[in-house]
Amino acid sequence: MTAIKLDGKQLSQFMKEQLSIETDRILLEYGRSPHLVTLMVGANPASKMYVQMKKKACDEVGIVNDVYTYPELSEKALLQLIKSWNEDDTIDGILIQHPLPNNIDEVKCFNEIRPDKDVDGLSATSYGNLNATLPAFAPATAQAMMTILDYYQIPIEGKNAVVVGRSQIVGKPMATLLLNRNATVTICHSKTNNLKEHLKNADIVVAAVGKPNFIKSEWLKEGVVVLDAGYNKGNIGDVDPKGILEKASYYTPVPGGVGPMTIVSLLAQTIEAAKIHLTKDKEKQLKRR
Repeated sequence: MTAIKLDGKQLSQFMKEQLSIETDRILLEYGRSPHLVTLMVGANPASKMYVQMKKKACDEVGIVNDVYTYPELSEKALLQLIKSWNEDDTIDGILIQHPLPNNIDEVKCFNEIRPDKDVDGLSATSYGNLNATLPAFAPATAQAMMTILDYYQIPIEGKNAVVVGRSQIVGKPMATLLLNRNATVTICHSKTNNLKEHLKNADIVVAAVGKPNFIKSEWLKEGVVVLDAGYNKGNIGDVDPKGILEKASYYTPVPGGVGPMTIVSLLAQTIEAAKIHLTKDKEKQLKRR
């Protein structure tokens, strides 16, 4: 068996082309482009790089992306900014780049973002709606993996899925998305006993633990689908690539797998938010006539 590479880089380029067509259509029909605001506080090099990458991707598909950077900011001032963006009908999505400095309560700030503008899916309301199978934007990395599975027509329903990692932005929402699609889901973490036994029964493995080359191919069964959401120093994933080609049926490489699709998921959700807002605005205008 030779595994099929789930090429996120190629898929992201295809999706950008489709999203660009959609933004052109929105501009023509409604007179404005989808609009995202991004805020970064501090000088974290990784955050700065991510913000630049997202800005470039927005430019490529025709999304207006206003980036606000502050060397420092109080929590009160940040909350006031979020409030003003929530109330601005020309803004479709709000992205707060994390991590934030220690003087700011990240969770409190994320929770102030209006759910219909929470295109990164990080608020408690968005997470709750996701669990309740109500309309919600999912965290971008989790949504990226679901998009990859769907594009490559990999079956989810009835499959045994093991998610290794329980973070609020990857592990937990990914487990929820898989469960919502009728997979049987097990979440494993640092306190899990017999991790290898859980993995041996998995049809789909999601690696989101943040440990380079942690999961070994010998722990997995033949034909497993491997989604590696890890991104460690040196462009190393959470799954040891040694032996994966011979063991898995499909796998996402690192780099070039989940990573490129994460940004595309953010773009797609921003466009979806714009369509929701612009449709509602149009309906309101029609009612006034």
